[in-house]
Amino acid sequence: MNESLDRKITTGSLLRFAMPTIISNVFMGLYSTVDGVFVSRLVGTDALSAVNIMMPVIMFSNAVGAMLGSGGNAIIARKLGEGKEQEAREDLTFLSLIMVLSSIVLVVLGLIFIRPLIYFLGADEALYPYCYAYAIPSLVIMPLSIFGMMSQLTFISVGKPNLGLITSVMGGVTNMVLDYLLIAVFDMGIAGAAIATGLGFSVPALAGIFYFLFNRKGSLYFVRPKARPWVLLKSCTNGSSEMVTSLSNGVVTILFNNVLMRLAGSDGVAAITIILYAHGILSSAYMGYSFGIAPVISYNYGKQDHGRLQAIYRISLRMIAVFSVCIFIISQLCADLLVGIFAGDNQSVRELALSGFRMFASCFLFIGFNIFSSAMFTALSNGRISAILSTCRNLIFIVIVTLLLPLFIGVTGVWLAIPIAELLGLGMTVYYFRKMKGKYHYA
Repeated sequence: MNESLDRKITTGSLLRFAMPTIISNVFMGLYSTVDGVFVSRLVGTDALSAVNIMMPVIMFSNAVGAMLGSGGNAIIARKLGEGKEQEAREDLTFLSLIMVLSSIVLVVLGLIFIRPLIYFLGADEALYPYCYAYAIPSLVIMPLSIFGMMSQLTFISVGKPNLGLITSVMGGVTNMVLDYLLIAVFDMGIAGAAIATGLGFSVPALAGIFYFLFNRKGSLYFVRPKARPWVLLKSCTNGSSEMVTSLSNGVVTILFNNVLMRLAGSDGVAAITIILYAHGILSSAYMGYSFGIAPVISYNYGKQDHGRLQAIYRISLRMIAVFSVCIFIISQLCADLLVGIFAGDNQSVRELALSGFRMFASCFLFIGFNIFSSAMFTALSNGRISAILSTCRNLIFIVIVTLLLPLFIGVTGVWLAIPIAELLGLGMTVYYFRKMKGKYHYA
């Protein structure tokens, strides 16, 4: 029996179990943001724009880690709940190998097509050198960065969320220290930021490799893998929503960059970069909670303990409602501070980002429920519904609004794209919550 997952469900127990993952996600969002601060203050807002232009490459690669990590760990946690520990170990090893090989293929393709890729993402001649300098180190370190995602999620499945927190903090400190050394001291510019970020995200990967290789006392560790194609297929379909989220974020970032480059130039790209950094910090708590309790959902689904599933569902909706109001209020009160950290003395970027963020922040009232719904259906091994929810709110709704609204209200249409998409996504979340409660007995 996995005692860390097999526990009485209360508000306190869920928060205690999810808190390390919440803190870990907030911290990861924070130290990713530190990159933006160093780049904007020490290199310039053009370099900050270049970071955002290249961000879809990172998002596309992370889609592999998100898909296999979340989808695979839902299967692994469910098998632990069913008492099939040896199969869970074999699946962990098999999926880890697939993830590493997939990331190496992505690196090779990225390096081969780097020049046309940079221009496709929205760079012009002035931003190309910055983009190239940031892209090369990011691609080279990518396999470790991607495996770090798998490690973080597996630490939760094995009942060690605190280990995930510790490695995230260590990675964050590594990133921050290297940002200062490589950018401020050694004057490596935007390439230094990419190296610092990659090495910071590699810390959880290295910790995961050593833990699952040498710790043979826990319920999960690396063993001789067994290639089960259905496990890989189920992991891909079950984790498709998380993959779609990463892919959609990349596509939307490309769209935002191209629309804003046309409407407001590089200042517009810098402004949306600042807004997305702030969005990443404030929404990371929702991600941390949803991913943090996903193994608990999968475990109790494997046990067919409907009472605990109902308690998780009921408590989670109440907590997310409270978090949503609090985060929205914080975003409004701290908008000037958040924007000012990045914009510095660039007044045009500051004013553009501040006006945009105040409108954009309304999305925090809806996004928590949408993130939780997608994670919950993934944990229940229903990747189809999870993918439908993610695709609609993260891609289809945003693309339609971003293409149409700016035709009538200009840049304001870009700032409102994500809030409108999240509101439409909330309608779909409510629909599927009501539709599927009879099948899974969570309400």
